[in-house]
Amino acid sequence: MTKTAIINARLIDPATDYDGQGAVVIENGKIKQVVHGHGAVDIDGANVIDAMGRILAPGLIDIRVKTGEPGNEPKETLKSAALSAAAGGVTTIVIQPDTDPAVDDPAMIDHIQRRGAALELVHVRAAGAATQGRKGERMAEIGLMDEAGALYFTDVDNVILNSRTLQRVMSYAASFNALIACRPTEPWLSEGTVATAGELSTRLGLSAQPAIAERIQLERDLALVEQTGARFLVDQISTDSALEVLTRARKRGLDVAASVSINHLCFNEIDIGDYRTFYRLDPPLRTEEDRQAMIEAVRDGLIDVITSAHCPEPAENKRRPFAEAEPGAVGLETLLAAAITNLHHENGIELIDVLRPLTHGPASLLGLESGTIAEGAPADLVLFDAGAPIVVDAATLKSKSKNSPFDGRRLQGKVLLTLVEGRIVHDQRQ
Repeated sequence: MTKTAIINARLIDPATDYDGQGAVVIENGKIKQVVHGHGAVDIDGANVIDAMGRILAPGLIDIRVKTGEPGNEPKETLKSAALSAAAGGVTTIVIQPDTDPAVDDPAMIDHIQRRGAALELVHVRAAGAATQGRKGERMAEIGLMDEAGALYFTDVDNVILNSRTLQRVMSYAASFNALIACRPTEPWLSEGTVATAGELSTRLGLSAQPAIAERIQLERDLALVEQTGARFLVDQISTDSALEVLTRARKRGLDVAASVSINHLCFNEIDIGDYRTFYRLDPPLRTEEDRQAMIEAVRDGLIDVITSAHCPEPAENKRRPFAEAEPGAVGLETLLAAAITNLHHENGIELIDVLRPLTHGPASLLGLESGTIAEGAPADLVLFDAGAPIVVDAATLKSKSKNSPFDGRRLQGKVLLTLVEGRIVHDQRQ
């Protein structure tokens, strides 16, 4: 393995609360030396990279990535998702279990992680289904999948309707401290809807769900968390009223984390405009008041994780009437730039606090060694220029699907270099 030294960098590491000048030396895939300030750097025999004052941070960890593989490879393969991640400064992706077949047994977990490792790009990990076939009826082989390396368990966008089934899932997972994630959406209020209830959806004639659907389901889920003692992730929180429920649960001492998608931090329901289907998402885009509440929750540390909610859909699934278009957006390549632009440049959140739910937050939640710039940690790093402008061109994205709501938008924050275990997997320094 070659030795690499990255010098003259601005190190930002939320795990250690350091933001300042420094350098990093990498050897055998690990961080060998971290220098803060102007200390001596061990560059003997090293390939020296001059960061020229740009930011060096832990590689991003995206815990909600959908692919078509296995079962629907034209949407996205593990390779195209990994290439997209590398281009966006994301060094670990967690594949969702809503594939065909569903990832609900240890053999499937092993298959995804072996396929991902063979690519030699970014770390590819898997989440397991909470119930067999994601049908919400019988508990999946959670214990065996945990042993096989599943990072958490979820039925993704399918709500586990049967409270007894979810109670059993949580109780069993709690016995070995496994993490359970659920989307909070009350199914009868949200079934068949494509927008958030309000003046806009009424004017556009779109079937809509009330925002309270999120709060109602979250109240049920958290009651079961309290009863079972499970570790729980509120997957893609998006409304102000749900944040209030989350805050109360934390005050009661429940072990509850929350994630938000970058889309719900950057867009609101007005962006639907004249039925633009790239903004057809699930959860649907919310009001501006809800979006601002999500931003403040990131600022205050109430949100633990920001995800891309990467959900590739080919053009034929998006070029339909709004109500018939498939929900979802690709986001791996734009995650960092969108977060920097919206949260830092536009809303004044310090960069270290923007990076925290993209790096240390998910690493801590999932028990990963990465997500920090520390001696002995994996050399999973991203070098970027927070002020460099980019214009998103969906046609050039590395994802097989091009359904980006950021298409044509001007963002700030260019990824220059992505390293995974010291290997350069993306280089845009020229």
